[in-house]
Amino acid sequence: MIGLKDKPQFVDIDPDFKPLPKYGHLSEKTPEFLEVEDAIATGYSQLWGLPDLLTFRRVAGDPEAVMPPGGPDRHREVETELLHFPARDGHLVELKVYKSPNVAAEATLMYRMHGGGYCVGSHEVDGAENVYAATNPNIVVVSIDYRMAPENPFPKPVEDAYDGLLWCKDNARTLGINPERIIVGGSSAGANLAAVLSIMARDNGVSGIVAQVLHFPAVCHPKFYPRDKYEFGSHIQNTENCVLSTLRFEVFINAYIPNPTPDHRHSPLLAPSLAGLPPALIQSAGVDIFRDESFAYGDALKAAGVDAEVFCYGGVPHCFPAVIRTHPQTPVFYERYNSFLKKYATSSNH
Repeated sequence: MIGLKDKPQFVDIDPDFKPLPKYGHLSEKTPEFLEVEDAIATGYSQLWGLPDLLTFRRVAGDPEAVMPPGGPDRHREVETELLHFPARDGHLVELKVYKSPNVAAEATLMYRMHGGGYCVGSHEVDGAENVYAATNPNIVVVSIDYRMAPENPFPKPVEDAYDGLLWCKDNARTLGINPERIIVGGSSAGANLAAVLSIMARDNGVSGIVAQVLHFPAVCHPKFYPRDKYEFGSHIQNTENCVLSTLRFEVFINAYIPNPTPDHRHSPLLAPSLAGLPPALIQSAGVDIFRDESFAYGDALKAAGVDAEVFCYGGVPHCFPAVIRTHPQTPVFYERYNSFLKKYATSSNH
């Protein structure tokens, strides 16, 4: 069985904890979530009952994401292909390209990093988001299958993601994209990597990132979270979240960062400055351990003069559009996502 501890290492769970004033009310579960919560918990418990993270990764696989009711027909509206590029150490890393059959010339690149706690998953963890984006003819989506922990801990996933971004810019003609119009994005661990990539690109003079999409982002290692500055209740209040509990997240984060020290390349909230970063869309969930840090990152971006749209969906769990496709908030989530992409995605033909 995957090594879950008896109690969290980085968060003190207080049985008398009272919801904090700003965001605590968002943990009140919706009837639609309550109806399926036990079934979701059972599914994830089976995976966490496996011997180790590598077995978890293999058993979970990368099944094609199912679209929500009323969503796009991925096989008619989107084409996919697999490519490979050499990372800085020569390792071949896989990319999955999603695009419309009617894609415009010199489309905007949406460069995506998948979720999965830095340890499991691949392109289709966020497959629905990839497909939604690729139905826009002004967008080519490229998802990177970065190397993961525990075999490849921090900073290898960050380095792969950064190398992949540079490769896409260098191969813009092959991909059919404009190398100076890039939206970076991801969900959960992938949102962390997207936020980190935005900072690294700014610091290293890599041009072209015009926006960032951060869904359910983990933006600070809990050991270093600035609790004196931002509310920190969701890790405690939502500790037993059926999709990602505090204890399960600590298995992931300890595999990814075995000996943590403060570093904005794994905790973008700790960056010395967030000024000059691209506009951000942040979408989070009320019954999610990362809820409060999503708000914190939005506040930090705004304080640095960055345009940030922040939405939190009360009463639903981490990554709810993928696990409760029929929830009434799921289409709202995708509408806001599509609207943000439309705002920042252009091509030479449109």
